[in-house]
Amino acid sequence: MTRLATLTREKMAPPQREAYDRIVESRSRVPQDGVHDVVYEPMRPNADGSLAGPFNAWVRSPHVGSALVALGGALRFRTTLAPRLTELAILVVAREWTAQYEWYAHARFAAKAGIEPEILETIRRKERPRFSRPDDQAVYTFAVELLRTRGVSDATYQALLGQVGEQGVVELVGLLGFYTTVSMTLNTFRVQPPGERPPLDP
Repeated sequence: MTRLATLTREKMAPPQREAYDRIVESRSRVPQDGVHDVVYEPMRPNADGSLAGPFNAWVRSPHVGSALVALGGALRFRTTLAPRLTELAILVVAREWTAQYEWYAHARFAAKAGIEPEILETIRRKERPRFSRPDDQAVYTFAVELLRTRGVSDATYQALLGQVGEQGVVELVGLLGFYTTVSMTLNTFRVQPPGERPPLDP
């Protein structure tokens, strides 16, 4: 059971309404660039006007929530990382944190970005996939190592650097940190996806 009541726009204080409007406006836009719009779809409020996922929590802190949404948009749409690598990294975070809603929300984007079903299933089971692409391998290894050990070896760093460059490494670290915040939010407030059975085992 979620720890936060659903907050609809009419129940919000004025600063929260302003944050709500910024969140809805920001999340309703996907770059029409033939890359991101192939994978992502605009986010719309629930039928009752409330926000799903972490946004029902974040809108309660208008300045922090608005800043987090802006950062999330930059990390998904304005980096040098291909959507495939972005979504692979997000699912690694979701699995490491057992963030059920995060997995539910992003597994379909990962599939649309081209990640094979058997790789998704292997990650879901918290096992190590066999990758055919070196960039997938480098991102996965870096993400798992950083999340589990709080650091990365020289070999892991150099492997990622060779695939995505310095800018890509910086962007991936930011992405992992941001979705760790998302996971903490979802787990703290027990945000669950629709359906009776969650997608991830403990």
